[in-house]
Amino acid sequence: MSGVRVLAAGPRALLVELASGEEAEAFHAELLRRRAAGELPPVREIVPGARTVLLDGVDDPLLAGRLRSWTVPPAPRSAAGAVEIPVVYDGPDLADVAEAWGVAVGEVPRIHAGTDFRVAFCGFAPGFGYLTGLPGHLAVPRRATPRTRVPAGSLALAGPYTGVYPRPSPGGWQLIGRMPGPEALWDPGREPAALLGPGTRVRFVAAGARG
Repeated sequence: MSGVRVLAAGPRALLVELASGEEAEAFHAELLRRRAAGELPPVREIVPGARTVLLDGVDDPLLAGRLRSWTVPPAPRSAAGAVEIPVVYDGPDLADVAEAWGVAVGEVPRIHAGTDFRVAFCGFAPGFGYLTGLPGHLAVPRRATPRTRVPAGSLALAGPYTGVYPRPSPGGWQLIGRMPGPEALWDPGREPAALLGPGTRVRFVAAGARG
């Protein structure tokens, strides 16, 4: 893995900077694997970002050096154990996405629902996961003019990411569908509260389609 930087982020935290989003996902997956296997010194939290992973509550002063020397395999993409999310593919930007992809409108649901996704990191709003998995050539730009209100449950694309809005909010992503029952994405009374936490594998199941 190229270009790994490990920086102190306070007295007991380390920030690992990676060269790409794919490397950050892989590094996060390896951290989770090693923690589950008892191969990682105790840390309080592991928080992934777009190209970083933060380790908070680090007690081992030698961990930074070891992190730099790790050999890290690609993040797994298998759908085994994936969270399945039903989706109606009838979003207002479906035709625009089809045009950007160079396919018929009816192909967008087939391609999207046939992809194995993984939550790379969370942000923007409680319960909002940034999902990766679509090939790079299917990245789409944000809308030139953001909407002032995107309905809860909207399935959206922007750049390399897929996301589902857990609550109504402004947004500039391309809307291709909707999830019935978006309240499942964030439940403060549940542990964990977020259905789509970092590292979670996700499959979208087409409940209907247009085109």
